[in-house]
Amino acid sequence: MADTERLVIDHVGHRGDGVTTVGGASVYVPYTLGGEAIEVAPVPGHHPDRRRLIAVDKASPERIAPFCPHFGVCGGCAIQHWETERYRAWKRDIVVTTLAQDGVACDVAPLVDAHGAGRRRITLHARMGTHEVLKVGFAAVSSHDIVPIDRCPILDPHLDGAIEAAWAIAEPLIGVGKPLDIQVTATASGLDVDVRGSGPVSTKLIEKLSEVAKQHRLARLTRHGELVLMRTVPVISVGSAQVALPPGSFLQATVAGEETLAALVADHCKRAKHIADLFCGVGPFALRLAAKARVAAFDNDAGSIAALQKAATSTSGLKPLKAEMRDLFRRPLVPQELRDYDTVVFDPPRQGAQAVATQLAASKIPTVVAVSCNVATFARDAKILIDGGYKIDGVTPVDQFRHTPHVELVARFRR
Repeated sequence: MADTERLVIDHVGHRGDGVTTVGGASVYVPYTLGGEAIEVAPVPGHHPDRRRLIAVDKASPERIAPFCPHFGVCGGCAIQHWETERYRAWKRDIVVTTLAQDGVACDVAPLVDAHGAGRRRITLHARMGTHEVLKVGFAAVSSHDIVPIDRCPILDPHLDGAIEAAWAIAEPLIGVGKPLDIQVTATASGLDVDVRGSGPVSTKLIEKLSEVAKQHRLARLTRHGELVLMRTVPVISVGSAQVALPPGSFLQATVAGEETLAALVADHCKRAKHIADLFCGVGPFALRLAAKARVAAFDNDAGSIAALQKAATSTSGLKPLKAEMRDLFRRPLVPQELRDYDTVVFDPPRQGAQAVATQLAASKIPTVVAVSCNVATFARDAKILIDGGYKIDGVTPVDQFRHTPHVELVARFRR
C-alpha cells in the first residue's frame, strides 16, 4: 500500500496514543502499545505527527481484546486494548510525571478506581448523514463524523433506554437542518434529557417531542433548558439530601466517582468547623460536609445554586449551609473574605483556578483541599499555593473515566 510505514512503538503517551520517533520527531498512533511493530498510514488533513493504524504486525503481550464493537471507530474510549494492571500503572504515572515536570514534589497514592456501575450521564450527537440518513451516536475518532450506536457497554444500567430515546427525539427535530446535542442524565426519577442545537421550533414539533417524552417515560425533557414535558422532578441523592436537578446539570460522570471524591474531601476536612466550597455545583461536597461543619458554597451557575440551597433547606440534620452565586474566575474570594473560614475546598473546571489559588496563597487559611480533573492546571495552581507557603500532603488520583486518559485527583495543602 502506498505511503505506509512500519514503526515500532516506544511507549503509551499521556493522551493514550502509542508514541515513537520518526526523523527526530515524535509520532502518535492511537490504539497501540509499547514494543509493538505496526503498519501505519498518514492521516489526511491532520497534523503530520499523527498516523493511522493499519495493522499490528507484532502485538505486545499486554494487549487484550477490546470489549466494545465500536472501539477504534468511536472516539469515546482511547484504551480498551491494554491489560488492567498496566493500564492502571500508566494512568497513575500521568499524575506522577506531570507533577514532577512542573516541580510539584509530593507522594502520589495508588489509583482509586471509581468507574462503578458506569457513566450516568452522556451527550449523544445527532446529524443527518449522506443520503439523508439520520445518525445518532458519539463523535468518531479525530472527526466530526458520527458513529451511530444502539448500545454502549460503559453506561450505568440506569441509562437503559437513553440511546433509544435520543434516536426518537432526533427524528422529528433533525428536519430543522441543525446538528443536535442530546444530554441524558440518569436520576432516581428516571431519565432527564436536555436537547441543544435545534434553535426555535414550531408548536407542532413541541407536541411531537412531548409525545416522545411520554412514550419513553422520560422524567423530564427540556430544549435549551426550557421545559417541554415533565412527568416527575429529576432527583438525585447527595448524602442525606435530595437534589432536584436544574436542566442540563453538571454532575460527576459516575455515582462512584462522586462518592469517592466526596469521601476523600471529607477525610481531609475532618477537623473543619467552617468551610468554603468553591465551584460547588449542585453540592456533591457541600451537602455532605454540612453534616459536620458550617458551609458557604459558591458557584456561577444560578440553577445549581438554587437547587443546592433548596436541598439544604429541606434536609434535616445539617449545619448551616449558605449557597451564593458568584463568578469565581472574575471575583475570587479575597483574603479579607476568607478570614471567616478554616478550610477551603475548590473543584474548578478543566481550566483550573489560578485566580482563586492566588488569593488563597495570600490568605491565612490553615487547610485547602483541591479537587481537579486536569493534572496540568492543578500543577500550576499547586505551585501558586506552595510558593505562598503551603505544604502539600499528597495526591490521590481517581479514575472515574475508565478507558480514557482523563484522571481526577484530590490533594490537601496545609500551612
